[in-house]
Amino acid sequence: MASIYIAYGSVEGQTAHIAEYIADVIRAHGHHAETADLKHSADTVPDGHDGVIVAASVHIGKHEGYVADFVRKNRSELDRLPSALVSVSLAAQGDEASAEGYVEKFEEETGWHPRHVAMFSGALMYTHYNFLKRQMMKKIAKDRGSQDLDTSRDYIYTEWDGVKRFAEDFLAGVTPPGFTP
Repeated sequence: MASIYIAYGSVEGQTAHIAEYIADVIRAHGHHAETADLKHSADTVPDGHDGVIVAASVHIGKHEGYVADFVRKNRSELDRLPSALVSVSLAAQGDEASAEGYVEKFEEETGWHPRHVAMFSGALMYTHYNFLKRQMMKKIAKDRGSQDLDTSRDYIYTEWDGVKRFAEDFLAGVTPPGFTP
C-alpha cells in the first residue's frame, strides 16, 4: 500500500475540493492519502510517504505564496519522491497558454520541476467574493465572452474525470506493477 501526501493551498475552496477528490480516488484504489491545507499545517512533508502532490490555485496570475514557500522548503524531498503539481485556474478552461505560463512561473520561483503537472479549471465562486471582487470577476468573465454572469450563484468548471485520470496515472507511477488492493 502506498501513502500519498497531498498538500494544497486554496482561497475559495475549489482546490481543496480537488485535493480531497484526488485523495478519495487514491483511497478507492486501496492506498493511504493524507491531505493538508498548507494555511493550517506543518510546513514540511511528514515522514513515511511514498509520493507527494502539491495543489495550488492561481489568483491574479500567481499561485499562493505560502505554497511556493512549502515547495522551496521541501524541494529535496519533492525531487526524491514521485511528486506532482496540480495547478487550478480559470485559465485552464480555454486559455491553456496562460495556465502553462502560471506553471512555468511557479517552477522558476521555486526551482522545482515536478515529474507530473496537471492543470485543472477551477470555479467562479461569486457567492464567496466580496462585492468588489464579485464585480471584478464578473467583468473579467464578460470580457472573455463567458455567459456565466449571474453573481447569485457559483460556476464549477473542474472536469472531474480528468482529475480522476490524473490521480490514477500518478498512483501508477508510485505503486509497483501488478499491485491490487
